[in-house]
Parts: sequence; structure tokens; C-alpha cells
Amino acid sequence: MATLRPAFVVLIFLTLVTGGAYPLLTTALGQWWFTDQANGSLITVDNQLRGSQLIGQQFSTPGYFHGRPSATANSPYNPEASGGSNLAGSNPELDKEVAARVAQLRADNPQADATVPVELVTTSASGLDYSLTPPSVAWQIPRVANARQLPVEAVAKLVAAHTQLPLVSFIGQPVVNIVELNMALDALKKP
Repeated sequence: MATLRPAFVVLIFLTLVTGGAYPLLTTALGQWWFTDQANGSLITVDNQLRGSQLIGQQFSTPGYFHGRPSATANSPYNPEASGGSNLAGSNPELDKEVAARVAQLRADNPQADATVPVELVTTSASGLDYSLTPPSVAWQIPRVANARQLPVEAVAKLVAAHTQLPLVSFIGQPVVNIVELNMALDALKKP
């Protein structure tokens, strides 16, 4: 029994530290220093919850920018079922899905370049991407401007205003938050 006592003491000590003190400390510090992020980075407009800055939403009408496809279970952008499609690059089913997405995007964006950005036809590992790179967003500008009867320049200016640059250029790339951009489009008045 004397040899088991130190093991039990260490077990209880580590359980209290790693199962109690550390989670409480990180939660308290997160709420103190990063309140918005710790609470989900929620977007509210007129006291109505519109979504999260960190989880994409499905936009399918022509007057909105479309995000990266989602392969989450049951429904697109389902945060409770985050994950990719798990289809290998050599899987013929993946080729069919990508080809169908390319065909649909070309049909929906007849004014755009024939080369569809790869971001718009492939899913991510999480299936919850909220942002796209500026070239993928710019590819959609003619469709959105046409559907909203806005000048292309006005929509391009809005995209530029919503492009987020990385804190340090070699650590990331510029991105555009699609949810916030589409909300800004809704707030934009026609000239």
C-alpha cells in the first residue's frame, strides 16, 4: 500500500490541476482578454443574432457572395458536425462533385473568367470556412453587381474595404469574411 500512495497523491494532484485549476484559469483569462472570441464572435444586428464571424453560412442567391462549399453532415455549415468529405483526391466521386460545382459556378457567373478559383469548388477540412481569398471573391463581383443592379466598381470597393490583412505578411494571406461582406451589401444603398 505504501508504494501506491505516491501514485494516488500524484493522480489527485494532477486531476485537480489539469481538470480544475487550468481550465478555470484559461476560461477566466479568455473571458477577460478575449471576451468576443471566447463567446463565439457573434454578429448581432438590431438585437437579432445574425451569425458568427468565425463560421460560414450558406449563401446561394445571385445577389450574395458565395463562400467555400461545406461538406458537413446533414446540412451545410453545421458546426455540430464539422468535418470534410473524407473523399480522397483519387476518388472518382470527388471528381464528379468538383465538376458539378464548376459547371454550376460557370452557369451562375457567365460574366466571370472561365477559370473557376479552386477555393470555390473544394471543401475545407472543417467545412465551416467563413472567408475566401480576395481573388475568389473578386471572381464573383460581376454576378453580385448585376443581381443587385450596382456598379462593379462600388462592389469592388466594398470587397476591398472588407479585405482583412494578416498581422504579419509572411504568416498568412489576405482574406474576406463572406458573412460580414454580405451583411455590408445588404446595408449598401443603390447609387
